[in-house]
Parts: sequence; structure tokens; C-alpha cells
Amino acid sequence: MSEHFYKLDQRLQFPDPTLALLDPNGLLAFGGDLTVARLLLAYSNGIFPWFSQGEPILWWSPDPRGILELDEFICSKSLAKLARSKRYQVTLNRDFDAVIRHCASVPRDINGTWITEQMIQAYMAMHRAGHAHSVEVWDKQELVGGLYGVSIGKIFCGESMFHLRSNTSKLAFFHLVHYLKGMAFDLIDCQLQNSHLASLGVKEIPRSQFLSRLKPAIASSVSSDCWQKKCLNE
Repeated sequence: MSEHFYKLDQRLQFPDPTLALLDPNGLLAFGGDLTVARLLLAYSNGIFPWFSQGEPILWWSPDPRGILELDEFICSKSLAKLARSKRYQVTLNRDFDAVIRHCASVPRDINGTWITEQMIQAYMAMHRAGHAHSVEVWDKQELVGGLYGVSIGKIFCGESMFHLRSNTSKLAFFHLVHYLKGMAFDLIDCQLQNSHLASLGVKEIPRSQFLSRLKPAIASSVSSDCWQKKCLNE
């Protein structure tokens, strides 16, 4: 199949994700906007935005895809001990805005400087619309770790995490995994695997397999209180 690189316009549509470039892996289109409607359409088709300051909006659907099967999460002995200790309080959707801004401020390499103010505002709008969610780790009233992502049906699409204390981002991930298992979610989409994610159990599957699992998962409904603010480690 020939490769294409598409320019989006104001129409709310995306090209078939299987038409994405091989190099750079998964680059599918540029342009468009970051409205809630377009972002939902993107995630529903296995596509996500990722671009740096000064670049146009770039849309990706890599092959292979990094995912976490919820039963395959790897919990180290030190992480399990930290979770049992309840040293920190772990919450759901208590302070999304603070989490995404902390994620944006984490020093990253040249490939990671993608949480621009434009992206922050877009995902804050997604959160207000009930589609983007955060897990927070607190030391009393101080936010010391967390993560955020997008939920669509019974797939959680992880976006970014941060920690200000040792293992607090992993602790947020640990509690997210257990919560999603309890809600009968299918998987966590991690987009691209790296060594850190691999150490937590993230593996790669072909994009075709990911897309085939995506369709029924996004059609599944979740309980009405799934994403209400709550403590995850009471």
C-alpha cells in the first residue's frame, strides 16, 4: 500500500490510519484543530496528536502499537510495598489541570516537548467534557505525582505522567490499572513502547490488531460514576 501524508481542513474527518507513513513511523496527517469533537474522532480511530511548539498539529497512528493488557502489569516489590504502606493518597480527577501542567513542565528530550499550551487547553476542554481524566498522588495537600489520559469506551489512552517523589508516577499507574480492571476495561493504550513502559508490562502489537480491538471497546458503555472524583486507595 502506498504511503500518504494528508493535510486536514475544517471538515471533521481523518484518512484511514493504515495509510500512515512508515518513516516517521505512524505520521498520518497535519493541520485541522484540537476541538473536543476532532480529538474524540481521532481517538476513536486509533489516531492521536503529537507535535512540538512551532510545528503544525501532527496526527499519528504508529505500527506497532504499545499497549498494556491489564492482567500483565508488572508490579515490582518496592512498588507493591509503597502501595501497601498508603504513604500517599491516590485520587481520581481531583485536579486534572494541575496534573497536565506538571506533566508539561517535566524536563524531556527533544522528542518529548509536546505538551504545549495549545495541547493543555485542548485536554482541559476534553476533561470538562468528561473525556480526559487524571490520577493524582498526594503527600497531604501537596501533589507529588500523577498521570492523565483519555477514556473512550473501555479503553484508556494514556498521555503522560510525572513524579516529584520516587515511584509516585508508577503508584498512580498501579492504582489506575487496578481501578480499570475493576471497571472491566479492555486495555490501556500507551501509543509507543519505551524501556520504562516495557518494565511495567507494556508490549507492542500490530496496528491492525489494535484497531480490531478498538472498535468493540469504544462501543462499550461504562458505569455512570466511573469517572467521578474519588479516592483510589482508601
